[in-house]
Amino acid sequence: MVLNLYYLWFLMIKLSKLTDYAVVVLVDLAQHAAALQSASVIAARTSLPEPTVSKILKILARHDIVRSIRGAQGGYRLEESPDCIAVKDVIEAIDGPIALTSCVSQADNTCAVERQCVVSGRWNKVNDAVTSALEKITLVDMMPHEAGSAVTATTEQLFMNEKTQEART
Repeated sequence: MVLNLYYLWFLMIKLSKLTDYAVVVLVDLAQHAAALQSASVIAARTSLPEPTVSKILKILARHDIVRSIRGAQGGYRLEESPDCIAVKDVIEAIDGPIALTSCVSQADNTCAVERQCVVSGRWNKVNDAVTSALEKITLVDMMPHEAGSAVTATTEQLFMNEKTQEART
């Protein structure tokens, strides 16, 4: 049986505000990849509260999605090109494993009626389909169309230059 994602509209999957803001912050970093960005500058450009942006950046740095550079000239930048950062990874960094119900294998807790439930274990297929779809969506897909292709080319060049410099040292 092929699961058509079109019919999943009834599930009402809702991301946390922090995850939504994290994608906004990452898209901003992708659009300004030529230089390191401070939390305060990102906050000003995105109209998000600076403490929230700082919190998001720290979480994303712990999950190797952004790199934090300390010092007077420090700031944040993407760890990889935006076309390599899946929305799934952002969601999992902020909110933990994707688990649509408490009875899927990725869930942190178990359902109290799992033993008697007639659909126990059946949600794994749905959860896997949603997770698979989110793996295919990258930051470039979340960017304004006119910016996406230009940003990908620019950041790929930056990452190639950085890797070349690291190889020389």
